[in-house]
Amino acid sequence: MPGIVLRVPGVFETAFAGIRAELDVPLRFPADVLEEAERAVPDPTVERVDARHLPLIAIDPPGATDLDQAFTAERTSGGYRVFYAIADVGAFVTPGGSVDIEARRRGITLYSPDVRAPLHPPILSEDRTSLLPGRDKPALLWTIDLDAEGRPVDWHLTRAVVRVAEAISYRMAQDRIDGAVAEPGDVDENLVLLSTIGRLRQRREAERGGVSLNLPAQEIVRRDDGYVLAFDRPLPVEGWNAQISLLTGMVAGRTMTDAGVGILRTLPPADPADVEVLRRIAGVLGLDWPTDTDYATFVRSLQPTTAAHNAFLVQCTRLFKGAGYYGFSAGPPENVEHSAIASLYAHVTAPLRRLVDRFGNEILLSLLADADPPQWAVEALGELPSLMGKARQRESSLERALLDMAEVLTLENHIGDVFDSVVVDVAPPRNQATVQITEPAVVARLPIGSLDLAEQVKLRLTATDRQHRTVTFEPTADS
Repeated sequence: MPGIVLRVPGVFETAFAGIRAELDVPLRFPADVLEEAERAVPDPTVERVDARHLPLIAIDPPGATDLDQAFTAERTSGGYRVFYAIADVGAFVTPGGSVDIEARRRGITLYSPDVRAPLHPPILSEDRTSLLPGRDKPALLWTIDLDAEGRPVDWHLTRAVVRVAEAISYRMAQDRIDGAVAEPGDVDENLVLLSTIGRLRQRREAERGGVSLNLPAQEIVRRDDGYVLAFDRPLPVEGWNAQISLLTGMVAGRTMTDAGVGILRTLPPADPADVEVLRRIAGVLGLDWPTDTDYATFVRSLQPTTAAHNAFLVQCTRLFKGAGYYGFSAGPPENVEHSAIASLYAHVTAPLRRLVDRFGNEILLSLLADADPPQWAVEALGELPSLMGKARQRESSLERALLDMAEVLTLENHIGDVFDSVVVDVAPPRNQATVQITEPAVVARLPIGSLDLAEQVKLRLTATDRQHRTVTFEPTADS
């Protein structure tokens, strides 16, 4: 039953507003915060490199106005040089001021399909600090030299003035890259280099034993005058673009760790017992996982295009448990890698949308200039992991509640209809199975019964409940 779109005016928006009120999502800023943001300007005495000649390109979702990053690169005699501009939020936020205190309370920008609750007032996040194209902007400019195989050999960070050449969507970027391959005479060098370097970095990720799960994400999409549930399948360019951010976060993490001061994004190693469970699941699904092939290599061989592969990749999320932040100031920490990235790693590339990045960037500016980090940033290192943990928890609760409500609103006029689904998880302790319906993109739970992983099941919708945000299905007799 493809293309179910709810077009009743205001129904989604009213429901979403109720969820935001329930979860205390802050949409408005206090007057003193707005007043301070209105007055905020960069310190004119701070030296900045003039980098307006760089042909930077920002790649973001359509309609985005809070642009954190912009990329360009060039070939060198030894490999490649990456230029990565990051919004200089720290130039506009006074430590201990009203904007800073409010940002600490929020922690992260929260997104709903109809509105967003930004980390900073819009005059900053969507105007003065955003790397909007065609305008001179203060920025933090990373310059990272790579060898011919895409390994970083040198890097530095400085405050700069940039002018982004253009901002495009991922779809547009992918089309241009594909066009450059099809018609080599019409080359968009910026995007060709993004593809080239992104692929090299993916190979280096494989060497390290890093893993990126290529799972479609359930999302609520605005379409004309309504909303539709869909599974978003990432484009290749999204992976290449992510590799530039990961590269930057990795050299940032190494710099802070070597200096013994900073804050890292961490993920503990997978429990060997969980890996063994995955091996047994692979066998149940009929997937050939050779005994001499490690987990990371096997996962990279799969694509979520078959029921068995998709079910297995969903199971792999059990290994991504315990992600957090680790702040330190008394010497290099031990055993603080991000296991999925298989490297030291820091969040520093999204300061408009993530609180922790601003502090990491200010510390890095000092470290890479052989200076002591600002005391206000160092003093915050003990508090930031807790602030970010609370913000991430609220983000997760909001995302799940919005999706649950969208499922109810999409399906409530389809009681009795039958949908095709596939089983992607079974949890015997809770006697519960998780199934995915492709059209519309619904994730449902029902008693396990005799259901098996990757089994295709026809489900009849029997009830919906707005108050509890639940949908109820039962397998049909011919399942």
